[in-house]
Amino acid sequence: MKVIKYSLGQLQANCYFIIKDNDCLIIDPGDEVSFILEELQRRRLKLVAMLATHGHFDHLMAAGEIQKSFNVPLYINKKDRFLINRLIDSAEHFLGHQPLIIKPTLIKRLIKVKNKITDFKFQVITTPGHSPGSVCFYFKKEKVVFTGDTLHKGTIGRFDHSYCNKKDLKNSLITLSKLPEETKVYPGHEEETTIKEEKNNLLHYINIL
Repeated sequence: MKVIKYSLGQLQANCYFIIKDNDCLIIDPGDEVSFILEELQRRRLKLVAMLATHGHFDHLMAAGEIQKSFNVPLYINKKDRFLINRLIDSAEHFLGHQPLIIKPTLIKRLIKVKNKITDFKFQVITTPGHSPGSVCFYFKKEKVVFTGDTLHKGTIGRFDHSYCNKKDLKNSLITLSKLPEETKVYPGHEEETTIKEEKNNLLHYINIL
């Protein structure tokens, strides 16, 4: 399995191409839809699905436009569906202008702990706190986890929105801290890290939340 990271948009959210043979999963199709479509074509990839770690606009803005070219579902925790309805307003608030956003229409719930999409096998770890429906995607065999805005290199996601929950976030960090230390962490922003490298960071935030 190959992982390719693109930091896209004004907020530089990480969008990931997960590739096996010619099949591709996209995790967090955040922005710059033309670039994403060009990369899929350039690499001759077959897009099979999109996965959202959570419902914030900077991780989802390209999803609807991608669905115009590829009839693939967007999988998202049902507890973050309400944020999709806020995509345009949230983008305008944080970016200072109203971007052209097409809301995703083919949406499926993440309901299984263990999932298989074509040859991709992964676990969904529910990690609420940053948002009610935040999840992490754990590829156990490959020893990688995609943490969205729950865990970043050296820090964690913000928890000052009205719908954030510090207690939930603390429990989510405890859950992540129990993953094998060699697990590689691909976060929603900035650079990748490992669970081992983040042990002190995790313990710090677990203690103060």
